Amino acid sequence: MRRMWFQVHKWIGLLLAVAIIPLSLSGAALVWHDALDQAVNPQRYAVSGDNLLAPEVYVAAARPRLTAGEAIAQLTLPAEHGMPVVVAAARPGKTQAGPPARTMVYLDPATARVLDVADSRNGLVRTLHVLHGSLLLPGVGRTIVGWIGVAMAFSCFTGLWLWWPTVGRWARGLRWRRHNNTDTNLHYLTGFWIALPLFILSLTGAWISFPAFFGGLVGEAPRRPPVDRSAKPLAAPALALGTVVERAVSVGKGELRSITWPTNKRADWTLAFAQGERTANVTVGDDSGIAAAAPQRGPQNNVARWMRRIHDGTDMGALWQVIIFLGGVIPALLGVTGVIMWWRARGWKAELKRRQQVARETAFAAK
Repeated sequence: MRRMWFQVHKWIGLLLAVAIIPLSLSGAALVWHDALDQAVNPQRYAVSGDNLLAPEVYVAAARPRLTAGEAIAQLTLPAEHGMPVVVAAARPGKTQAGPPARTMVYLDPATARVLDVADSRNGLVRTLHVLHGSLLLPGVGRTIVGWIGVAMAFSCFTGLWLWWPTVGRWARGLRWRRHNNTDTNLHYLTGFWIALPLFILSLTGAWISFPAFFGGLVGEAPRRPPVDRSAKPLAAPALALGTVVERAVSVGKGELRSITWPTNKRADWTLAFAQGERTANVTVGDDSGIAAAAPQRGPQNNVARWMRRIHDGTDMGALWQVIIFLGGVIPALLGVTGVIMWWRARGWKAELKRRQQVARETAFAAK
């Protein structure tokens, strides 16, 4: 059994090492994606204050930075101190796979000064998200990442089996110098301590990649509605933005967080109001001007939501975020040390085979 598990563990590591290393390191970086974006793009967060202006002021400031044919799709107001106002504009052209292409205009909340203009599909953080979610492979990438998660979960089990000392108590496995080589000791010891968190991260990653399959196991269908990528925001809605906000505020309660423009498929404005941990939406008909409260959305405590929170560390506390970070860095270390161990084993096995051949030839000559 041990020999069989060794072969399974070895070939999972060798065959997937090229994919596991970038997948793990990108996941480790994304644990603190907001801080990373601020470090890479400090100009976007150079705000002068948190006092908010009227939404139409931000829209007016963003329009001159848009190109011909771009139509504003959403306005997002900051939910935290030091965050900018963001205006997202849809681009004209053919619909492509993946998230819709948007021109993002970042504005100072206190002055409506434009801080930065960027493409939603470019940038380091966006690239890391795509790398971690699909290995930059459109179409099949998400499925490949899901199967890598399944393989990694199985590798954690086989790794623990191989870590268990064959002689003496299990505590012998916690010794640093189980072998003469530093890389082998690193592989055994770090592999043991990260095995359980890595199993959890691998399982939750597979769950995110295959929501229909895993949701069916717990009797939970995916709740995210399909995105209509052909919907285009109206460039010239019938209602003025100020009128929309005024009518929505008369119905909604809480702090205004975002405004979504009507489209050619749905003639409703959607305004989101934060009410503690809940979000309440108010729709305003662009054709009728009638404001109505949509069904209130509470925190999603379903299994799929918990799987995502566990995987990316959202609202899970600093300790778990550190563990997730290590769960991204250490697999890369395990991949490198595993390849080194395999390469070294090839050398001494070849030498052993050569000596055995010499011994057989010597024995044959002596006869």
